[in-house]
Amino acid sequence: MAVLALMESGAHDIAQAVVDAAQSGDLTAARLVLDKLVPNVRERAVELPGLPSTESTAGVAEAQAAILQAVATGDLTPGEAATLSGIVENRRKAIETQELELRISALEAKK
Repeated sequence: MAVLALMESGAHDIAQAVVDAAQSGDLTAARLVLDKLVPNVRERAVELPGLPSTESTAGVAEAQAAILQAVATGDLTPGEAATLSGIVENRRKAIETQELELRISALEAKK
């Protein structure tokens, strides 16, 4: 407890010293200050204005191709593309499930 109290009492002075060092050109101090002021951005919103509709399996294939092309041109990072491809793949699975349900229902109706 004494160590925590000691640290808390000097925290303001330490923070001020780091800020002063950063303002004087100390890049390590500047990094410390910026790391605390600007949170790390983990994800960003991405826009693919020409992304084909994923209402059909053909559209899903076209969307996957568009995502690959966006990586090739540098519009998306590979990680962003992997995330988007996963979303499009989930859409494909949903379409497939709907189509299978319709087919099963049609077969059962014939009985």
